[in-house]
Amino acid sequence: MKTLEYDAVVIGAGPGGYPAAIRLGQLGIKTLCIEREYWGGVCLNVGCIPSKALITAAKKYDELSHLAEMGIQVPDGANLDMKKLQEWKLSVVKRLTGGVSTLLKANKADQIFGEAKVVNATTVEVATADGPVTVTCKHLVVATGSRPIEIPGFSYKDDRVMDSTKALDLDFVPKRLVVIGGGYIGMELGMMLAKVGTAVTVVEAMDSILPGFDPEVIRLVMRKAKKLGITVLTQAKAMGWEEGEDGAVVKISTEKGEKTLPADRILVTVGRRPNSEIVKDLGLDMERGHIKVDRQLKTNIPGVYAIGDVATGVMLAHKATHEGEIVAEVIAGHNAYNDARTVPAVVFTDPEIATAGLMEHEAIAQGYTVKVGKFPWAANGRALTQLDTDGFVKVIVDAADDRVLGVTICGPHASDLISESALAIEMDAEALDIGLTIHPHPTLGEAVMEAAKHALGEAVHIMNK
Repeated sequence: MKTLEYDAVVIGAGPGGYPAAIRLGQLGIKTLCIEREYWGGVCLNVGCIPSKALITAAKKYDELSHLAEMGIQVPDGANLDMKKLQEWKLSVVKRLTGGVSTLLKANKADQIFGEAKVVNATTVEVATADGPVTVTCKHLVVATGSRPIEIPGFSYKDDRVMDSTKALDLDFVPKRLVVIGGGYIGMELGMMLAKVGTAVTVVEAMDSILPGFDPEVIRLVMRKAKKLGITVLTQAKAMGWEEGEDGAVVKISTEKGEKTLPADRILVTVGRRPNSEIVKDLGLDMERGHIKVDRQLKTNIPGVYAIGDVATGVMLAHKATHEGEIVAEVIAGHNAYNDARTVPAVVFTDPEIATAGLMEHEAIAQGYTVKVGKFPWAANGRALTQLDTDGFVKVIVDAADDRVLGVTICGPHASDLISESALAIEMDAEALDIGLTIHPHPTLGEAVMEAAKHALGEAVHIMNK
């Protein structure tokens, strides 16, 4: 059996693993990155990137029906070629994933493709196409990510039942779709398919879609979902499905009793579970399947680290990347810690949602007395010129000292606008730090400035309280 020796081994080349390996290489640490499926992990291949490609395409397709208001006529209407769309999506994915391998090589981090088995804290066995390889190391970074949860009665092996990966590979538009789970993945993909002609029904066990988000945001998304023809059933549980005369028949349980829903495809989006089985025999401290780590991403076993979805904390790609860079610094002996005050979150529904820091209801629940500034997109010139005025920017401020506790953006380009707010929270900024910063006109970014001023009663383009 071939044996290799490294200072650091990273298992997983997703958005946490490959940045860790790249940074380790930059720091002069002899590093090996092991990947079993595809460089770039779930995010680049079957998650963040391909989903946003399809969501963008669906948004553009939907926008065509509103161009008449601008005086633009599309006389024959739009035609969607799903096979061509999939080809374009794959071209985007290929460009990014190919870059991962190139960057690893450029930064002198070695790569090996195969299934890893962790023998102990310093030894990993890898089953490769060329035979087994034993790798020894001083530092082991577990970055194995997560996978969709499968619920009883809905096996992903069935053609009609899809996880998010299968949904992103659809080369046709299903006539009827039942989405089980009204969280962010279910609502993103459900709205995307509704825009291209699918009749969508969302089944959510909680009393609301997007649990945990600002109630005002949820109302806006619900309103848009209704406009798109999406039916949302809350406090409803999927019990199973069977093949009917005209497609699948999904059985659900509601407060008013059992009912059935017709479907051509069923999308299950009830969450993800960490891929932590690879270290189940190491004796690591765990929390609901996640590996417990400290602020330096260290586990309870010296020399073993965990980052990304498999570690404790929120399951977001950018959180994984941040942790990957930190763990590399720690392994190199630098005094590095994960002391981020916020991990921004983005939901690519329509309208988009982005948050940094605390949402209004979270701040109140934590005992803060708050001031809230809110600026609607309907009062923003740039939003008006884009025919995109649903939503608002909300800035939550601590009434005691005017510090920014959080920002919630719902509306056009929320995902692009939230970074300013994340920086404000990291810098412990006050509302005036945002409000007195000159924002260019006419831009969407002005809404963040106006909302910050509104929290202090100093807005000039909206009535103050």
